Amino acid sequence: MEQDTIAAIATALNHSGISIVRISGEKALEVAGRIFFNQKREKILKQPKSHTVHYGYIYDGQDLIDEVLVVYMKAPRSYTAEDVVEVDCHGGLKVTERVLQTVLKNGARLAEPGEFTKRAFLNGRIDLTEAEAVMDLIQSKNEFSMKNSLNQMQGSIRKKIEQVRARLLHEIAYLEAALDDPEHYELVGYGEQLDQKLDCFLQEGKKILKNSKNGALLKDGICTVIVGKPNVGKSSILNLLVGKERAIVTEIEGTTRDILEEQVVLHDIVLRIIDTAGIRETEDRVEKIGVERSKKSVEEAQLVLFVLDWSKPLTKEDREIFKLIQNQKKKAVILLNKTDLETEHPLKEEEVRNEFKFPVLSFSAKEEQGTEELAAYIRDAFFEGDLHTEEEIYLTNLRQQQLVEEAISSMELVKQSIAQGMPEDFYTIDLTRAYEALGRMIGEEVDDDVVDEIFRAFCMGK
Repeated sequence: MEQDTIAAIATALNHSGISIVRISGEKALEVAGRIFFNQKREKILKQPKSHTVHYGYIYDGQDLIDEVLVVYMKAPRSYTAEDVVEVDCHGGLKVTERVLQTVLKNGARLAEPGEFTKRAFLNGRIDLTEAEAVMDLIQSKNEFSMKNSLNQMQGSIRKKIEQVRARLLHEIAYLEAALDDPEHYELVGYGEQLDQKLDCFLQEGKKILKNSKNGALLKDGICTVIVGKPNVGKSSILNLLVGKERAIVTEIEGTTRDILEEQVVLHDIVLRIIDTAGIRETEDRVEKIGVERSKKSVEEAQLVLFVLDWSKPLTKEDREIFKLIQNQKKKAVILLNKTDLETEHPLKEEEVRNEFKFPVLSFSAKEEQGTEELAAYIRDAFFEGDLHTEEEIYLTNLRQQQLVEEAISSMELVKQSIAQGMPEDFYTIDLTRAYEALGRMIGEEVDDDVVDEIFRAFCMGK
């Protein structure tokens, strides 16, 4: 365990009126005491009480750097479970960096990305799932993701995993005791009893994995592509969903020559939206490249928004786009756009639905109509059941999902051994593997390089 004292800027630069420089380690108070004084240049942090705030000035030698507030938190009642000092200085690039440089000159070293949270994990204040939830909370893009991360930071995953591991450990201990001392431990009929218990474990594990599919979609977003022939309103729909004029909107066909990407939240559903060039036959070399990229985007998308112009009849180009979507076997919905226009021969929803066999939604980007119905369609198409962040566990982390899958696979091997009448010592091998996989999930049995890799993805100062 590192014993040196670390420091870093813990807030975004140039984005607020206040910045925080965080110091953590055995010498945190000593380092801060060397640079923090009152107006008379007297030391302030002599024997401060924990969780107290102090007003004064930061000096670099004889140079006054800033007027600040200093917060002191004594170990283990701090984020890292070490002594922590946080300097609240004025925001701005120059003054914040100068405060940090002064801290580093007086006995601290610059923290690595995620090192504060890593120390919280290594000091036993949080487990690995709670540490990963910290980064998820920082990166959360909607209400669901935020609440789910907060629940995980409170130990929702750890508590469930510890319960299952305790029950697995009980079975492993009983088996090993029975194999060592068969005179005092009975194994007749034990396989059938264990098989029933494993059914309960597997049911819980598979439910977690099922929920994780929803969680990943809500956290990372659904890769969505908007397609259609030129001038049907694709860019207008993108601008409506984004809430700003991201794409150029004109009456000239082929205006969008390239791929535009945006991330939007539609009724708490995250969409990674790609607006594509209109798909049509063209001799324009630049536009032709855009059309090919549009077709590639359809291949990679999870959801296709197929836009038709309500005021115009179906064309050969519309039918070619439908074939492209159909061949890729994508989840798709047709947005019958421009329903605000007056026309004598509008497209009928039933006509479009019968020909293209996709759900059809009336839409008007100009009048901002149709987003409610689109959100409802996406929820029904992608998410299984209601989403209750307070009651359910949603794994949004691939590492955690893979370890649950590994534990499930090991438990299924135990059931297979029972069904085949294998000796009981075979059970302990796979039960132990399941127990260890769940241990790696919460960080009880995890290699140092895995820990380093996890925290390397964190932002500086966290």
